[in-house]
Amino acid sequence: MMRSNERTLDSLSRPLRDLRISVTDRCNFRCTYCMPKEVYGRSFHFLPSSALLTFEEIERLARIFVAHGVEKIRLTGGEPLVRRDLPELVRMLARIEGVRDLTLTTNGSLLGAQARALKAAGLHRLTVSLDSVDDAVFRSMNDVNYSVAGVLAGIDAALESGFSNIKINCVVKRGANDRTIVDLARHFRGTGQIVRFIEFMDVGTTNGWRLDDVVPATEILARLREHFALEPASEQYRGEVAKRYRYADGSGEIGIIASVTQPFCRDCTRARLSSEGLLYTCLFSGAGHDFRALLRGGKSDADIRSFLRGVWHVRSDRYSELRTADTVHLPKVEMSHIGG
Repeated sequence: MMRSNERTLDSLSRPLRDLRISVTDRCNFRCTYCMPKEVYGRSFHFLPSSALLTFEEIERLARIFVAHGVEKIRLTGGEPLVRRDLPELVRMLARIEGVRDLTLTTNGSLLGAQARALKAAGLHRLTVSLDSVDDAVFRSMNDVNYSVAGVLAGIDAALESGFSNIKINCVVKRGANDRTIVDLARHFRGTGQIVRFIEFMDVGTTNGWRLDDVVPATEILARLREHFALEPASEQYRGEVAKRYRYADGSGEIGIIASVTQPFCRDCTRARLSSEGLLYTCLFSGAGHDFRALLRGGKSDADIRSFLRGVWHVRSDRYSELRTADTVHLPKVEMSHIGG
């Protein structure tokens, strides 16, 4: 069997290092840039439970991916905490030798009830999506009238459960929440939590993306520098998606993810597994590779490893580097399906 420290390279010599696993396509928010209510309304047909990978199937695939070089696993959704008994899956994945970083992205609404169990199960880190600390702005963006206070309470519960260095993700959309980014940075400055501002991306085809709605990283940084002294921080590893900046007074750092204006495709090491077992080799992919069919078709681990190598070796995705007015309207998997 392949040793856990070996690397599987794609056609551009990018290793397979990160695996993002969506555990559900459902979410209790209807964020306008991800799951707009006019599309994901009461009549929308989500996947039946029988279509979702079981925890045992996810664990089996995770072991195979780790054998091909994956060191970091991130659980996503939809909203992963709506998946029943998720701490049990965390416990299963935490036992896999070679997993150096096991983390989860959540909207924070259910974190208060589950933070302690997630920590006890072996989860290493948390990322919480919070697009504004202005309550009216936040309620408008999540579109289910959920309060900022509820998310902040979830973060507090996570801190009390032993999580530290929680990352706060903010998708910046012009005219929606861009005027509140300074307040968000100020709220978490000095707390040890790292805010990361993300350019609004053209993931999927249902979020009404327009280039005019993108606030470029340069503008985000300029707005922050009007209020804070910031200096660049060095990259921690190849493929780090956020450009990091330290507060000059030592009160922490912020990050900016500029997938639209400053693409980082050449260092991308991420694969994304949807909740029904389709592997996407790019956030902007139009089609996935069916691993569930292999799992439920009686294929051996060796068969699945061979399939994975074949998928990754020919990978040549560079969507963000090649983005044009013509490509933005091509069919792409939705953000809620693979978790960003």
